[in-house]
Amino acid sequence: MAKYFDVHPDNPQPRTIAQVAESVRSGALIAYPTDSCYALGCRLGSRDGIDRIRTIRRLDDRHHFTLVCQDFAQLGQFVRIDNDVFRAIKASTPGSYTFILPATREVPRMLQHPKKKTVGVRIPDHVVTQALLTELGEPLLSSTLLLPDEEEPMTQGWEIKDRLDHVLDAVVDSGDCGTEPTTVIDFSSGEAEVVREGAGDTSRFE
Repeated sequence: MAKYFDVHPDNPQPRTIAQVAESVRSGALIAYPTDSCYALGCRLGSRDGIDRIRTIRRLDDRHHFTLVCQDFAQLGQFVRIDNDVFRAIKASTPGSYTFILPATREVPRMLQHPKKKTVGVRIPDHVVTQALLTELGEPLLSSTLLLPDEEEPMTQGWEIKDRLDHVLDAVVDSGDCGTEPTTVIDFSSGEAEVVREGAGDTSRFE
């Protein structure tokens, strides 16, 4: 049965955020809001969390997991970025974008694309997510909470708890969340390739 955390969208309660962060450190799989839509999240090195996300979403080993980072300095520990790409990503963060880039040695191999050795990274523009990342002190390993055979993600925390109570450890609810996932930009070749059009404006990368 998933714990339910009701968090204020503009002024997240520090005690509640600390409880959520402690749950993640202890191995919990959570559902939490972002600036695009709800996501599934767990600790960076949690094999159990990865396996559970794959099961819930029915993902294969070619799926790009995303490291949701607090800021650019943290993001830079996990991916390799040249100067041109650096400027393009810097100008678009924080925001509703996921960037696919070559992974550094800091990224566990189980999170990397098996052939490309890449990983997704993003910096969300969301008060609650940022509070959680600050408290956690490390990225959240994440994937969009989009269930198999459904076209849109759920937008309400209570709905997520109701439907996924048996497979999640915690749900963070800070009100209605959007239905549009992030825009995904693949920079692994050095050039921008729009892989998925979503909440972020693609015009700057075309």
